[in-house]
Amino acid sequence: MKKTLLIIGLFISFAISSTYAQRYALIDMEYILDRIPAYESANKQLESLTTQWQSKVDEQVEAVNAMYKKYQADIALLSGAEKTKRENEIVTKENAIQELRNQYFGPQGELFKQQESLIKPIQDNIYDAVKEIAAEQGYAVVVDRASATSIIFASPSIDISDQVLSRLGY
Repeated sequence: MKKTLLIIGLFISFAISSTYAQRYALIDMEYILDRIPAYESANKQLESLTTQWQSKVDEQVEAVNAMYKKYQADIALLSGAEKTKRENEIVTKENAIQELRNQYFGPQGELFKQQESLIKPIQDNIYDAVKEIAAEQGYAVVVDRASATSIIFASPSIDISDQVLSRLGY
């Protein structure tokens, strides 16, 4: 009898707890970022820096290519020591190019640092706005539909992207 009452009590508690379903919301980060002028400005600045740095790297690559072509043209006339010297110069230049690429585009390079300084504050503001809205409206989960590839369909009624933009003042 006690077991039966315990089982009935558990079923009732599960039924009650399931009526308090968690609430979900979606945001579209691309949609939000496209409507923030500071993000577009930061992207243009990053593109400009990337183009500038890539042209510096390309100049160095062209210089190495010219050194290699000259080496290929002179190879028949060079002594063994001179061949080794020029080969070492070319290898040294190629290593310098790789270091320059890492300096600009590597995991801890200048591009990464610039992205951190320009874009991360914008993303942090968006995150804070989403967090505030989720807390106020009782959302248990907020999913970014732009990066969630497994979402096939979601009702527009649960998209809070416009609320995030208005919270940010856009």
